[in-house]
Amino acid sequence: MSENIIDPEVVELISKLKSKYDQNGQDFKAYLEGLVYQEYTSYWDYIQVDTLLSLQKPKTDIPDEMIFIMYHQITELYFKLTLHEIKQIQAKKQDLTSEFLIARLKRMNAYFRNLTHSFEIMIDGMEPAQFLKFRMSLLPASGFQSAQYRMIEILSTPLINLVGISNREKLKNESLESQFANIYWKNGATELSSGKKTLTLSQFEEKYSDDLFRLALDNQNNLILDQYKNLNEAEKSNPELIEAMKNFDMAVNIHWPLAHYKSAVKYLQKSPADIAATGGTNWQKYLPPRFQFRIFFPELYTPTELENWGKTGS
Repeated sequence: MSENIIDPEVVELISKLKSKYDQNGQDFKAYLEGLVYQEYTSYWDYIQVDTLLSLQKPKTDIPDEMIFIMYHQITELYFKLTLHEIKQIQAKKQDLTSEFLIARLKRMNAYFRNLTHSFEIMIDGMEPAQFLKFRMSLLPASGFQSAQYRMIEILSTPLINLVGISNREKLKNESLESQFANIYWKNGATELSSGKKTLTLSQFEEKYSDDLFRLALDNQNNLILDQYKNLNEAEKSNPELIEAMKNFDMAVNIHWPLAHYKSAVKYLQKSPADIAATGGTNWQKYLPPRFQFRIFFPELYTPTELENWGKTGS
């Protein structure tokens, strides 16, 4: 008889399931019957492995192009993870704590730390001769066109902190429209010879400009910096929180651009003239953090830290 007695924990779980479905007016027994016929979940179906591995579509038969494609796809997945954490921070309207914010910032820092360290794949993982061949088939596409990276920037800090450094002071009291029109990345997507807007930038603006501006408009009071400022004074002064925020700031605005710059130097810096990036972007001025002086949380730094922003050892 004892073999027919159902484990009390199982009974409790069944009761909870029944309550869940009853609350939504669902037939609990029908769902139980469905479980009888449902197949087990497999790794390849859950991860969608076949679909994932079918997404690499090289433009040439040059072997190292496959590395280039997959690396950038991995990068976009890390960006998506970062945005996932930012959404959780934004969702904490009234009950955000420094503990919660620290945990999410540490996750984001881990994502960008992995990204920055993995850039070795781009710096040392391709043959320069192969790269300089297949890159010509990618024109005018560029990593500059990553909308998710722009979203991370826009959701982290007030738009004025993303305005090009030469216009920042002038536009600090101007409209969001004026600030967005002078956002720093537009200066990085100009043709080296004429100074005109590149096709890379034109394509990007046509596809994403309206959505990115709407994102800035809809979230102007719900940014990472806003959420930090909404904490009480004791929580805002938490050294662990301040360190986590600074680490995120430097990860996105110093370490990641510098990793790109090192890669560009290896593949594109040539004598007597540098090679233009695939989109024709002015990478020599666009990538180095000391030129952009882009900082998400400037309030958290000392004058000396700000003075040395983007320099070696920052």
